Amino acid sequence: MIRGVGASSGIAMGQAFVIPTWEWDFPEKMIDVTDLAYEFERLYDGIRHSKDELELIKQEIKEVVGQEQAYIFDAHLAILEDPIFMNEIQGIIELQYKAAEVAVKEVIDKFVGMFNLIDDEYMKERALDIKDVGNRLLKHLLGDTSTTVPPIDHPYILVAKELTPSQLAHLDPTNVLGLLTILGGTHSHVSIMARAMSVPYVLGLEGKLLRPIQNGDFLIIDGQEGTLYINPDKITIERYQARKKNWLEFKESLQEIADVAPLTLDRSLVNLHANINSVMEIDQVLRNGASGVGLFRTEYLYMDRDSLPSEDEQFEVYRHAAMQLKGRPIVIRTLDIGGDKKLDYMPLAKEDNPFLGYRAIRISLDRTDLFMTQLRAILRASHYGNVKIMYPMVTSIEEVRQAKAHLEKAKLELSTLGVPFNANIEVGLTIEVPAAAIIADVLASEVNFMSIGTNDLVQYVLAVDRMNENIAHLYNPFHPAVIRLLKLVIDAGKRVGIPVGVCGEMAGDIRALPIWLGLGIEELSISVQTLLQVKHRLLSSDAATCKALVDRILICKTSDEILELIAQTEQTESIVGGN
Repeated sequence: MIRGVGASSGIAMGQAFVIPTWEWDFPEKMIDVTDLAYEFERLYDGIRHSKDELELIKQEIKEVVGQEQAYIFDAHLAILEDPIFMNEIQGIIELQYKAAEVAVKEVIDKFVGMFNLIDDEYMKERALDIKDVGNRLLKHLLGDTSTTVPPIDHPYILVAKELTPSQLAHLDPTNVLGLLTILGGTHSHVSIMARAMSVPYVLGLEGKLLRPIQNGDFLIIDGQEGTLYINPDKITIERYQARKKNWLEFKESLQEIADVAPLTLDRSLVNLHANINSVMEIDQVLRNGASGVGLFRTEYLYMDRDSLPSEDEQFEVYRHAAMQLKGRPIVIRTLDIGGDKKLDYMPLAKEDNPFLGYRAIRISLDRTDLFMTQLRAILRASHYGNVKIMYPMVTSIEEVRQAKAHLEKAKLELSTLGVPFNANIEVGLTIEVPAAAIIADVLASEVNFMSIGTNDLVQYVLAVDRMNENIAHLYNPFHPAVIRLLKLVIDAGKRVGIPVGVCGEMAGDIRALPIWLGLGIEELSISVQTLLQVKHRLLSSDAATCKALVDRILICKTSDEILELIAQTEQTESIVGGN
């Protein structure tokens, strides 16, 4: 067993089909000064052909992954129009008399090298975009029409050193059992597309393989665990066949409870909302019986493009989402960039501690032009459904009041223009910072609802960067300090009389369900993929028993004691059931 990183959940079993590394090796070719015009003509012709191909791919892939994920290829088109990228190529041709393909190769290598030196996953993914676009252009300049054709007579697990969106877009999704790459990141374009296509994906195997994987090798990949087996023995194959069969049967049975009300055995209602990144996920939201959308991460509208989305563009996305949900609530979180989320066209100053720096609501209150554009778009969409606004990473009441003042200004602007909107739109905030948790009672008096973002809250409370391999083991959502702080926030909301939900990963952690029920949480917002599993456990849980359990948990001194209590109670009192 080889452990990598799971990027898209599910189990895939089948033969490997290996895509060779897409690299070019050709001699440096010089040109005569009299050939400059011809060389530029070749370059521009190659760019035109590359753009035409990308537009075609964009239209074709839209049928598979949806409109929003197809915008990935807008980022590729933008590279071909980027003045810095093109000026570098033109300069090498004009000043060094090098052939167009040589100039393109040099510029690709330069930019890829620069981005790869930056210790940032997002920037490394941009390097892959440049390589993908540059290689497409090189194919045209070199007249190379060869392609690697995957098998059409049987399904396969696609294996590559690194995979680009273009390569994935050319494949027949009905034959792709799973994806396996040596390099890559969980936030890459390919990872996003894999999740949208429900294809299991494991990555991050660099330095872990004893030999290269070959065509025909039998593989098992587990996208949830991030594990790989190469030519496993019969016992392992049978075990995973059984696991896959059981999982598929269990998954199929879960659909039977999609429309069942999310009530505990003692009739406590817990609304199960979904976290989404794009409108295309709403079909799954409805199919899995979610009560609504508890977190719409709008930053993905801003990423992988070369300019800010306009007010009209945002409005159309939000309106479409609200109308699809047909009265179910949708909580739209305002722009949450900074930290590990960056925009190519809006460079942020380098910070020693970006997670403690210029990000989220701090950027919105500073860049009021961006904020007002988004607020107007959300308000306009509120006319078409049950739309709510949520502000991220709030730390003080002053920030809430400033944000509300901008919202009132946006309302006035729309009223003056005669644009309809919900004047009583609900406003909330996320509790992600210890300061906000401690003054939750103060903040609760200013808003209609609060949602606990456990991912950031846990890492801030414990001072642990969960992406740091040296200390990731210290990231522990069941730490006694975390549980006590959660109770503080939830109790504050109850005293003021506003609902408190949870929208971080801990919301979908089955182990934490007794804690949420015991603390009296009335709303959990979780990934669409795990929603029905949580509901399955919820339906066989007893809220009163969980409350007694939480009373015991609150006096525990260690997370081990807390987890042991949960495990014991599950076994003896059947608080949660299922597989």
